[in-house]
Amino acid sequence: MPAPGVSVALCTHNGERFLRAQLESILGQTRAVDEVVVSDDASTDGTVALVRATFAGHPDAPPLTILENATALGVTRNFEQAIAATTGDIVLLSDQDDVWAPDRVAKTLAAFSGEDVVLVHGDARLIDAQGRVLPATLYSSYSVDAAALHDIASGHAFDQFLRRNLVTGATAAIRRRLFDAASPFPDDWVHDEWLSMVASATGRIVPLTDSLIDYRQHGGNEIGAVTLGLRGRVGRLTAPGAERNRRLLARATVLAERYPGFDDDPVALHAVREKVEHERVRSGLSIHRAARIGPVLREWRTGRYSRFGGGLQDVVRDLIQPLRPSS
Repeated sequence: MPAPGVSVALCTHNGERFLRAQLESILGQTRAVDEVVVSDDASTDGTVALVRATFAGHPDAPPLTILENATALGVTRNFEQAIAATTGDIVLLSDQDDVWAPDRVAKTLAAFSGEDVVLVHGDARLIDAQGRVLPATLYSSYSVDAAALHDIASGHAFDQFLRRNLVTGATAAIRRRLFDAASPFPDDWVHDEWLSMVASATGRIVPLTDSLIDYRQHGGNEIGAVTLGLRGRVGRLTAPGAERNRRLLARATVLAERYPGFDDDPVALHAVREKVEHERVRSGLSIHRAARIGPVLREWRTGRYSRFGGGLQDVVRDLIQPLRPSS
């Protein structure tokens, strides 16, 4: 069987500050990639010129495709465009400001050990703007523990992802047919969350414990890793929640609408519909805290807070958070 073609889908937006290090790490892999697609989201700096110059400096560089958006699409639509332009069977997703370990491609390909594996993701070292290693890893910053990874690896990823996403796109690689099944990406979903959700419904996900990228945190990340202390956790509980609740309901509703196109498992479809009901209850809570007590306690007794969210933490959030911005 021939080796699969390997593509990189790299999205950029005003990324010249850190981009060269990422490009060099991609071009320096122990297993070379077969093509790189760069989708630039209306950069106004020298990002595109830097891409061209870096590739021109590597005589053995793979074929390069650059897509230049005149108007910014946003991160999710930009990744959708980048992946759509790839031709490889395996597509590695790439942010503009990280650095890949030299064996990221080789180890990722090894994890696609069967045709049923449609997504591989992993941990990452966190680094600052100067490249200094930070104390936490990506998994630890998101409280991704061994039990959750075991669930994903043993075929229970769908249940995990109904609670929360555990896949960071910068560490992920997908089989091309996963993209074909998942597109078009819904408006209320981030690209990596939607791909991992669809992957859990259509195939097998392999979570790696290795840190195969340095995930840079520099204050300008579109989506970054945040380790919350006590103040941060309290801040989340007390932040206005109406928009978050609306978004969670919209996401669950889209999933319920599209799930029959992914799988015919009636148990899983029932779970998705229960998720919709859970988010409908939360989205319909009163702005008056005292009036929420009854609905929240009734919802708690159904078990759906634990099955589809953060359990007691979300109960507390729904009881105390403001549901409209303070004036």
